[in-house]
Amino acid sequence: MSPVKAVQVLLVEDDPADVELTREGLKDSKMHININVVDDGVKAMQYLKKEAPYSDVVRPDLIILDLNMPKKDGRAVLQEIKSNEDLKCIPVVVLTTSQDAWDIQKCYEMGANCWITKPIGLEEFIKIVGTVQDFWFTVVKLPIQRSCIPESNK
Repeated sequence: MSPVKAVQVLLVEDDPADVELTREGLKDSKMHININVVDDGVKAMQYLKKEAPYSDVVRPDLIILDLNMPKKDGRAVLQEIKSNEDLKCIPVVVLTTSQDAWDIQKCYEMGANCWITKPIGLEEFIKIVGTVQDFWFTVVKLPIQRSCIPESNK
């Protein structure tokens, strides 16, 4: 029997409290989840493109993306991910405080796979993250970890 592969999550979040709440929401998973965190959009793209200092990272199976971040906001990160042939098949869950209808519409148009407004309370936040985990790692079949383009089409 082969060992169970850890699910790789890239959490793009600049608020340390939300990082800890997300970790708390994922800690009781039946799966092994490896959470890597970057705190701004520039670092997120460096991570995803495996640029220094992230040249040895493992490609994420799922990206949890906050919208309102320093240097490069989540909207720009989402657009860059979904317009990059090597990254566009990585599912992106937008987890943000915004409830703006225009933001929601634009993010789905850019290719977001899911939009979740961060709840205010601690218990509700942890519950939402647990629901994300249940859906994306139990119900959904994630793409394999490689470029989104088959070798025959490159």
